[in-house]
Amino acid sequence: MGNIILKNVKVVNENIVFESDVLLGDGLILKIDTDISDSNARVIDAKGKHLLPGVIDDQVHFREPGLTHKGNIASESRAAIAGGITTFMEQPNTTPQTTTIEKLEEKFAMGATSSYANYSFLFGGTNDNLEEIRRLDKNACSGVKLFLGSSTGNMLVDDEVVLEKIFKSTEMVISTHCEDEGTIKRNLEKYKDQYGDDIPIKYHPLIRSAEACYLSSSKAIDLAKKTGARLHVFHLSTGREMELFRNDIPLEQKKITAEVCIHHLWFSDVDYDTKGTLIKWNPAVKTAADRSMLWEALLDDRIDVIATDHAPHLLEEKNNVYTKAPSGGPLVQHALCAMLEKYHEGVLSLEKMVEKMCHNPAKLFQIKKRGFIREGYFADLVLVDLNDPWKAGADTNLYKCGWSPFDGYTFRSKISHTFVNGHLAYENGSISNERHAKRLTFDR
Repeated sequence: MGNIILKNVKVVNENIVFESDVLLGDGLILKIDTDISDSNARVIDAKGKHLLPGVIDDQVHFREPGLTHKGNIASESRAAIAGGITTFMEQPNTTPQTTTIEKLEEKFAMGATSSYANYSFLFGGTNDNLEEIRRLDKNACSGVKLFLGSSTGNMLVDDEVVLEKIFKSTEMVISTHCEDEGTIKRNLEKYKDQYGDDIPIKYHPLIRSAEACYLSSSKAIDLAKKTGARLHVFHLSTGREMELFRNDIPLEQKKITAEVCIHHLWFSDVDYDTKGTLIKWNPAVKTAADRSMLWEALLDDRIDVIATDHAPHLLEEKNNVYTKAPSGGPLVQHALCAMLEKYHEGVLSLEKMVEKMCHNPAKLFQIKKRGFIREGYFADLVLVDLNDPWKAGADTNLYKCGWSPFDGYTFRSKISHTFVNGHLAYENGSISNERHAKRLTFDR
């Protein structure tokens, strides 16, 4: 890879925006300064564009192995790069599940041969793999994932004795899916008694209710406080849960952190009328009031990270009756542009967006030399044009499943270039066939 100079770009990094040149070489950011020259470098005139650190998505489901009719590491990482996501952390509920060290290393081997974006994987905790968790090196992967409410795949951890032992047995970040299974089952039976399998989708947020979320997340937080575990609560969806998190200390000092996903910031329960099961997620999209409280908590730093929970399914699967329609949807290609819409609306500053999508995931998971635009860091970068409208749809979607919940929406901002370890991986709609992705390393 030859050197590249990005000229006259507006750099968004560490709570400031400034105009500069940026020199890339040997996979790294070599220099950030004005009037950089290098006669051997390719020059990209980026005047008028903004340069962001590559987005780090701490929660995706790329469906490999075992569910590759929906997506795979290659297809979904390409879509991620087109969306400005240069690093992902993939979840363990594949087939087979990533619940042994052997299966974890098999996943890393898949990433090494097929990923276009930097990668790591979460190790799945179950009711019966405590000894594997104890054997897991703290630098082996992103962390441990626990399903405290069932989701795709049967990985529910419901043995409270085992759960406490897991919390006591690892220094790694424990990321949790928090929904109370008993509450959900009772709610589901109530609506099945009335409607059978064809429950109207509008009842999804009443089945996977705010109460179910709060019961589970509060219990996990109490356990983390009791054991001293490092807890990260995934995809929060309710306003009430926001009282469980604090913003009076820096992220680096927090033992309990919070994540919100694109769909919970964008949609509300009124959208079920037009989107139907296409916006069926677990946890469910809830009320506009919940969404407002999520935004408030994001902006005041009770919520630390924005992620996608990218989880593709085929349209024919999503278009089933309620009980047979799977939860989840594809988001990595559209996530950054969706948040840039909130910048245009005056809701979210560019600096705060970069903090939540780039800086904070790197800090939270202690990722080495990524998530910031700093000399000596890996050159994972995204160039965006804030004034280049484009329409999401089948002709632009890169997901293997072929659809997006944003289909038909016109975004005001477009990603023009994405760099992965200094390699120009995406340029004006074209994805390089070369792969320069790396396995994440950590400073723990």
